[in-house]
Amino acid sequence: MMNIEKKIDPKLNAEVRKIFTLYLEENKQRKTPERFSILEEIYNQIGHFDAEDLYLKMKRKSYNVSRATVYNTLELLVNSDLITKHQFGENHAQYEKAYGSRQHDHLICINCGKVIEFCEPRLQQIKESMSEIFDMEIKRHALTLYGTCKLGCK
Repeated sequence: MMNIEKKIDPKLNAEVRKIFTLYLEENKQRKTPERFSILEEIYNQIGHFDAEDLYLKMKRKSYNVSRATVYNTLELLVNSDLITKHQFGENHAQYEKAYGSRQHDHLICINCGKVIEFCEPRLQQIKESMSEIFDMEIKRHALTLYGTCKLGCK
């Protein structure tokens, strides 16, 4: 389910590269060209994707990456907070870039798997209230609603 490609903002590219480099150094991981190619490919597209689609897309573009490298790099990117991993009730995970993305939640059709992103301002008020009530700094949240497409699945 790879989505539309876009050209990455050079400033954003430099920021995510710097964050990933620092993460790899701090965790004594190798800084390989393949890992940075995967990072760039992810930040060059919009929306959700799964590991297999990313791997196939990179192979079509003649990148020299293995499936294992893609899967391992995705885990590193999740751990460095550069991408978010979602389990939308399927047997496989979907991912999306996290850095520089606006906060949003998801509505999932349980029949066709369609993912709709939405932003509800009242959730921010709830987060602020809960933070105050429980004296906790909220770093992130996730809300996923499941339903069925009213007009049938497309």
